[in-house]
Amino acid sequence: MGYSDQRFNVNLSILFTELPLLERPAAAAKAGFGAVELWWPWVDAPTPEQSELDALKKAIEDAGVQLVGLNFYAGQLPGPDRGALSVPGEESEKFRANLAVAADFAASLGCGALNALYGNRVDGVDPAVQDELALENLVLAAREADRVGAILLIEALNKPESPLCPIVSADAAVAVVDKVNAASGLGNAKFLMDLYHLSMNGEDLPAVISRYAAKTGHVQIADNPGRGAPGTGSLPLEALLDQLRDTGYEGWVGLEYKAGDRPSEESFGWLPGRD
Repeated sequence: MGYSDQRFNVNLSILFTELPLLERPAAAAKAGFGAVELWWPWVDAPTPEQSELDALKKAIEDAGVQLVGLNFYAGQLPGPDRGALSVPGEESEKFRANLAVAADFAASLGCGALNALYGNRVDGVDPAVQDELALENLVLAAREADRVGAILLIEALNKPESPLCPIVSADAAVAVVDKVNAASGLGNAKFLMDLYHLSMNGEDLPAVISRYAAKTGHVQIADNPGRGAPGTGSLPLEALLDQLRDTGYEGWVGLEYKAGDRPSEESFGWLPGRD
C-alpha cells in the first residue's frame, strides 16, 4: 500500500494560487492530477455573475479535470471568516442565497460533495441561537445537496488557527453530522476528515479513523507542523491513509497544503514516481 494506492486531488484554493483562478485547472492537469476541489472562489459574491461561473466551468472542462469538492459560500476564506451558516444576519442570508447557485454549479460539473463551513462564534449572540440557526441552514444545505445527488460535508477546523470556531474536534463535527441527518431525514451529511486540522487539535488520529471512517465523505491532508506537503512535518500520513483504506474508505484525498516559497508544481516530489 502507500501513497500510490490513494486517489489524490488538488485543492486549487491553496495550491497553484500563484496563478489566476482560471489557469489553475490546467496547471493541475499538467502536474498529473485528474481531479480538483475548490473553496467558494468568490469570497465577496455568494451569487456571482453567470459569466464568471461559466468561465470557471469552461476552464475546468477544458483542462480535463474532475471537480470532486466545492465549498458553499464561507465568507473571507482565506481570511478572518470560518464559514457563514451560523452567523446571524447578512452572512446567513448570503449562505442561503448561495445554496442553489453552488449546488447547480457543482451539478454542472458532476461534483458530488459540497462542504459547509460552520462559522465563528459572534460576540453578543447566544451560542445556542447560533447553533439553532446553523442546524436550520445545514438542513437547507443537505436538501440542496440531495437535489443534485451530492453529499453534504461538515468539517472540523483547529482551535489554534480558528479560536472562534466551535467545531474544532472530530467528535464535535460528527455530532453535527448526526443532528443534520436526523433533522433532514436524508442521511447525506458526512464528516470531512482533515488530518492536518485534527492533528493541530492534538487528536489521536488512528483512533479518529477507527471511530469515524464509516461516516467520512472526504479526506484532506497537509503535514504538521507547517501545513506543508507530506514529508515536511512529522505526521505519518502514509500510514494514516493506509489505515483509512483498510477501514474501507475509497474516496478522494484532497491535497490542501501550502507549497511554500516554491511554485506549486514543485511541491509534489513526495508522490511516487516524482523527483
